[in-house]
Amino acid sequence: MKKFSLIKLYFIFVKVGAILLGGGYVILPILNSELCEKRDLIKENELTDYFALSQSLPGMIATNISIFTGYKIRGALGAITAMLGTVTAPVISIIILASFLECIAGNSYITGTFRGIGVAVTALIFLTTREIWQKSNRDGFFYFILAVALVGLLYIKASPAVVIVFCSMLGVLIKRIKRYRRID
Repeated sequence: MKKFSLIKLYFIFVKVGAILLGGGYVILPILNSELCEKRDLIKENELTDYFALSQSLPGMIATNISIFTGYKIRGALGAITAMLGTVTAPVISIIILASFLECIAGNSYITGTFRGIGVAVTALIFLTTREIWQKSNRDGFFYFILAVALVGLLYIKASPAVVIVFCSMLGVLIKRIKRYRRID
């Protein structure tokens, strides 16, 4: 594959960062469109793997996945370029909004805009969940860990961090048991 320009990579991620309303969970459909479908720079399954890995690391999901995909496309410089591109628009937006936040806080147009954005973000999170669901290896252990996570989050009201750590350990334990029994 021909080397992809760092400038082009930067501006792809500036665009992604500029339309990334709602946090890291909405980045998967956007990156899929920009990197997989339009430019064939990365495979969909690699992108999904990077997304899953990005969720399990400290930091913002959007910057984590940008680093992984940038690295895949252009190595260490690509990782730095993609990460900088992703944060450029949000940093500029925060600086601009912070400078006149008090003036716009009660504006009905601004409130309406954020309500509309909230609905769009919900739809993007749904699309991300659907995509990960479709690409998951859904065996009995998958449903068991899913049930444990849902019970922990919805009924026990455990911290999401505790549920993630517990389910990660449970996944490792199940994998070791499967390997020990040679089921895997």
